[in-house]
Amino acid sequence: MLSCHGEIARWKRELPTSVALAGNPNVGKSSVFNWLTGMGVVTANYPGKTVEVQLATTRFKDEEIGVMDLPGTYAMGSTSEDQWVARRALLDAGPDVVLVVVDATRLERNLFLPLQLLDLGFRVVIALNLVDEAWREGLRIDSARLARLLGVPVVPTVAIRGQGLDRLVEAALREARAGARRPAAPRYGRDVEEAIAALADSLAAEGVARPWGLSPRAVALLLLEEDDEACAWARDLPDGGRILRDAADAAGRIAAGHDEPAALRIARERHGLAGEIAAKVKTRVHAPSTAQERFWRLTTAPLTGFPLLALVLVGLFATLFWVGDALATLLTAGWEAWVSPGLRAVVHLALGEGAAARSVLWGVDAGVLAALAVGIPYVLTFYLILSVLEDTGYLNAVAFLTDPFMHRLGLHGRAAIPLVAGAGCNVPAIMGTRVLATMRERILASTLVCLMPCSARTAVIAGAVARYVGWGPAVAIYLVVAGLGFGAGWGMNRVLPGRSAGLVMEMFPFRRPSVRAMLRQTWHRFEGFVRVATPVVLVGSFVLGVIYETGLVWAFTVPLRPVVEGWLGLPAVAGLTLMFAVLRKELALQLLLTLAIAQYGAGADDLLRFMDRGQIFTYALVNTLYIPCIATVAVLARELGWRRALLISGFTIALALLAGGVAHRLIALAA
Repeated sequence: MLSCHGEIARWKRELPTSVALAGNPNVGKSSVFNWLTGMGVVTANYPGKTVEVQLATTRFKDEEIGVMDLPGTYAMGSTSEDQWVARRALLDAGPDVVLVVVDATRLERNLFLPLQLLDLGFRVVIALNLVDEAWREGLRIDSARLARLLGVPVVPTVAIRGQGLDRLVEAALREARAGARRPAAPRYGRDVEEAIAALADSLAAEGVARPWGLSPRAVALLLLEEDDEACAWARDLPDGGRILRDAADAAGRIAAGHDEPAALRIARERHGLAGEIAAKVKTRVHAPSTAQERFWRLTTAPLTGFPLLALVLVGLFATLFWVGDALATLLTAGWEAWVSPGLRAVVHLALGEGAAARSVLWGVDAGVLAALAVGIPYVLTFYLILSVLEDTGYLNAVAFLTDPFMHRLGLHGRAAIPLVAGAGCNVPAIMGTRVLATMRERILASTLVCLMPCSARTAVIAGAVARYVGWGPAVAIYLVVAGLGFGAGWGMNRVLPGRSAGLVMEMFPFRRPSVRAMLRQTWHRFEGFVRVATPVVLVGSFVLGVIYETGLVWAFTVPLRPVVEGWLGLPAVAGLTLMFAVLRKELALQLLLTLAIAQYGAGADDLLRFMDRGQIFTYALVNTLYIPCIATVAVLARELGWRRALLISGFTIALALLAGGVAHRLIALAA
């Protein structure tokens, strides 16, 4: 990562025009950023912070533009890490214009952020996104009137399809060239405005340098909102005590008039103004779709939502198995027929028939064949299904549905989002726990994410258990993992000191998925997977081949025998492949298949020649539960610290060994 302040300063200095992108995470801000930049970005972090700011450059009509993508957030306060980083990056960079992406279907909720940015004195251009969804819901938004009421340009867009984005950039460039003219600040109630004006006049009279070059009104608002950084700035001034007393007096007058703290009153006034403006520009031309509303109720009501969720999961696993198996069969057959014979001939011609040639073939032939049989087909299929669930909005309904359940684990509905994301990859899911307010919640959520079967572990379950043992045992692994995860969360909630904070979630309607967007998202994820996984698979297979061909494999497996053979009932060499899986979880099964292919040759039942069905089940269960991949451990350490990361990793190892040993004995009893 980069030093954020220095990187932002260099980015700003080297570009003629700079644009910042702001908005909550669910309104299509990432679609705008991807359209502008093509994902050619660098990331930066503030010291001591983990939330990333993305910086990029792009060209639009022969003009170079710097684009800064802020963390998704609903506000620019300092109450959470994402808000603090977003605001600090904006204040440090001082972009020429801020593009705020708002949801046309939830306008009253989304206008809070642009009003706050106007209060801070930024030039703002609004992307009125999801206008197609608003149209389907029977809403018409008068964008011209919205622009007049806010005093800023407003451009209707459908970001996922690129509609309106050219006009949006043109509006941003015009606003950036507007010179010294600044948009008018929002106006609130009379007593609030009088308090702001009095404090602003006092600050202006002081003649001191204000933080980040903000206007007196902006600094006055921050002081009245009891902003930590603004108060710290005032305390460091020679006459800071008097400024803070003036701010306290002004805040006291607001509080006395409304019987609530000034900071809360200002936020309420801002929300009220957002609602008033939204009401003036929205027109309901027909009632919302009753079918959509009915479907929303069905998916979020416990009586119907949980059975529907069960059906979705069954459909997911069925699709994963049948499509993944078909792809695996097609890819492996093609490799064995068209590539493998020639590759083997070339290697033998170059290196002969000895151990060196066989070791190389472990990586470039058997390793790739195992990847084609496990990693690629099942991961690709899973990413496509995940994109469908995301693009339709169903994952949001799942978060709402599971909110009461999450409270039993010391979390809330918002924590369900990173948990669901963990089904794709644990790394971004753990980074997603930044939205949680306390370290206690982040520890709880991160531990549960580590127990969530990611796409790589799902590939192992589908490619080994479902393929060689059967559907029932594959589903049983998920049920066992879910039960252990619930037990771990329940126990940690009672052991960890403190209490978790509550949260009101903003809900979003179901939306018609975009096929192009889903395919693009699937390809982006899959491309990243292949780029990272392929070298690991090839090197891991080659290293295992060297160990195997030189006979060292038996020396390496000796210390593993008491646990792997004695407790888990697995071949000791299988334990060695589990150790390799700290690089990538699906690597365990790919190396196991590589071993089988090396010993018995290619065939439909390779794994069953190497292990029986009970051993395959135990192997997949242990691989699913124990220590996450090394990338997950690294991001855990960055987010929570090395001590907590090692404790979580150690806990998963103990849990995996316990569950695997118990499963082995139960299977033996059942036999």
